[in-house]
Amino acid sequence: MNFMRILLTCLLFLTGPVTLSSPSAANDSFSTEELLEGFEKTVFGLEYRSWSWRPYLVKKFTTPVLFYVHNLSARDRTQTVYRFIKEIDNRIGGLTTGVTNDPAKANFEIYVVDRAQYEPVVKKDIYKNEHARVPGRCLVRVVSGRKGIKRSAAVIVSDEGEFLFKRCLVEELLQGLGPMNDDEQLTHSVFNDSSRHSRFTVFDQLILNMLYDPRIKPGMNLQQTRAILPLVAAGERMGLPLLCEECRDRLRCPLTFQ
Repeated sequence: MNFMRILLTCLLFLTGPVTLSSPSAANDSFSTEELLEGFEKTVFGLEYRSWSWRPYLVKKFTTPVLFYVHNLSARDRTQTVYRFIKEIDNRIGGLTTGVTNDPAKANFEIYVVDRAQYEPVVKKDIYKNEHARVPGRCLVRVVSGRKGIKRSAAVIVSDEGEFLFKRCLVEELLQGLGPMNDDEQLTHSVFNDSSRHSRFTVFDQLILNMLYDPRIKPGMNLQQTRAILPLVAAGERMGLPLLCEECRDRLRCPLTFQ
């Protein structure tokens, strides 16, 4: 029996849809296949392809993420941003986050602006080019190399309604951690400009946890991740690394059953 057939046997009971019972999670029902496709669509691509080093390779932080919030809008959104940073820290394993009061120490800067400030801030602080074309309603830029993401910077618009503010906050901060592409087929995800999500969905939480699994390395290509991603996804969906002995032996994973 070849390895992929063994793997499919190991995952047989883990490939049904995830369904959460709370009313707020009514749309969070999806298959393992959808989750794997979602990972590939978001991680291996880039909404603005000229912004990143080799967009079709894995991008992730390998050091703690230190955020600094520049609240430039008339309304002070700082505490709301801090709460979402704490949520990120609580919901993504393998990632350590914090907040700093010194922008020089930050590797992820967040600019909260009113719409009139958006274009000037993007040109001056993100592009550092006064003649640059400014895309989108809000955005994030990621600077990445072979050893992972070096720094990220997001610009969030505050004064065009709560939905846009919350959606931009969630989408741009999460994309700044590595899954940088949008796709209109991702119905369970905020990484879809036509969706109505404005929260950190379970689908996106699983993608981020898969990305920050230590077996997924920065600089990996699609084929390299496909060799291990089904096992990573299975463990994330079940909330524990449940694998058959032969699968674990093939991947040399030091897992045991009680």
